[in-house]
Amino acid sequence: MENRSTAQNSPERQTRMSLDRSRLPARRILALAIVAGLLAGCGSKDKLATGAIPDDYRTRHPIVLAEAERTIDIPVASGDTRLSQGTREVIRGFAAEYRNASTGVIQIMLPRGSVNSHAAHLVRKDIRRQLASVGVPAKRVIETGYEAGATGDAAPIRLSYVAIAAQTAPCGEWPEDLTLNTLQNRNYYNFGCATQSNLAAQISNPTDLIGPRQMSPIDAQQRGEVINSWRGTDTDTGGTTIIFN
Repeated sequence: MENRSTAQNSPERQTRMSLDRSRLPARRILALAIVAGLLAGCGSKDKLATGAIPDDYRTRHPIVLAEAERTIDIPVASGDTRLSQGTREVIRGFAAEYRNASTGVIQIMLPRGSVNSHAAHLVRKDIRRQLASVGVPAKRVIETGYEAGATGDAAPIRLSYVAIAAQTAPCGEWPEDLTLNTLQNRNYYNFGCATQSNLAAQISNPTDLIGPRQMSPIDAQQRGEVINSWRGTDTDTGGTTIIFN
């Protein structure tokens, strides 16, 4: 019994137990560091692995500035001698868009050979008057004709001009197999094309895509009213009022 207790309480055994206890926190710290590294790897995005696959619809269907033809068809009956009030307003609206978007010419395309060709030639004078009322110079309006044919239908008068517009390539193209994209977890080619086309159609001024516009002059009067409202100053009496928020 004395030898066993002496062996248990020997300096060598006590040193080994103290070493094991000292190693225990280090092992726990190492295990926690490994777990934290694994969790951080799950939460972060591997740009080198995923960025190598081009899967952005904005890259496939970019919005670009290019020439686009704007057209409008004016219906004319065979017995018309002038435009209706609603048609005049439509033409003035088209002319206003032309002045904001183009500095070229407006074409008035008149039908030839149709049952309403004579009425179309009479109405063209009214169309010129509506364009002039909005500020379109007469030298920027040209008249051309197109073969409509005597089919019995009333061929329209077409107004057109060319301007720079924001647009995308035509949608509805399917050059790739959808099963391949599904296996690679990628979007199909036509994905996002309609969204880009709708966004391009909503851009009022295409030059905004090139850069910001110049700042307009400061309205000093409006700025003074805003400052007075913020300070709570009465502009009529010159006194100060208390504003409760």
